[in-house]
Amino acid sequence: MSDYLIKALAFDGKVRAYAITTTVMINEAVRRQKTWATASAALGRAMTASTMMGAMLKGDSKLTVKIEGGGPIGAIIVDANAMGETRGYVTNPSVHFELNAQGKLDVARAVGTSGYLSVVKDLGMRDNFTGSVPLVSGELGEDFTYYFASSEQTPSSVGVGVLVNPDETIAASGGFIIQMLPGADDAVIDEVERRLSTLPPISKLIEAGMPPEEMLAAIVGDDNLKILEKMGVQFSCPCSKERISNALISLGKDELKDMIETDGGAETRCHFCNEEYHFSKEDLTELLEQTSQ
Repeated sequence: MSDYLIKALAFDGKVRAYAITTTVMINEAVRRQKTWATASAALGRAMTASTMMGAMLKGDSKLTVKIEGGGPIGAIIVDANAMGETRGYVTNPSVHFELNAQGKLDVARAVGTSGYLSVVKDLGMRDNFTGSVPLVSGELGEDFTYYFASSEQTPSSVGVGVLVNPDETIAASGGFIIQMLPGADDAVIDEVERRLSTLPPISKLIEAGMPPEEMLAAIVGDDNLKILEKMGVQFSCPCSKERISNALISLGKDELKDMIETDGGAETRCHFCNEEYHFSKEDLTELLEQTSQ
């Protein structure tokens, strides 16, 4: 089944809610990145949360999330837009550890906790919006929760989970974001917190076949939920040979001449989708001619 996201309100507009399945998306990212299990869980959690954040945007707006915790996985970079299209990668995909004390993949150890979670939003204006917060746990759900509270002043609860199969494929991936809006009183907050405290792990719910609608109903109560929109989400990378060609042209004549004379060609790989692009000596000569026009 294809991945999708649900946007909703609850408690008469006092709570904004998102829930998502990303199993197909994260399987595609893992396949392309060739990540090991713990790295897959970290990448999957980051992409899941970022996709929901992208869905909060409008029109052609997009965002980039960067997580640098000082751990062996290195930086995690995720791009997402308002149309449910997401791509992401980890600097060091070959990271895996034994399960932690809770019997789960040790994402915090892979990510590290001495760093920052940064978000850059491109809203189509002259200046981008940038927010950055220290990592609080490295488990990422708590870190995104802290980001919303600290950088966007929106009390939120972010839950993300990724279940990895023994063969390194993704068995289940998804998550939710619950946000308190102005007007949310103590009774509403207490009810949501009570329900969240009894909620099983997100990855287990998705593995059992629970769709996003039911996930939100479990968190806020079916009678309190008003679904606004359902949208598909997917792994998507807009890279192409034409885009790479333009990037090479932008390097200038001297750099292109050096590639032709020294290397006799060029080869580049997209960090996000791992596609390779080859440029022969003839290809580079054509690009050099374009710089002269």
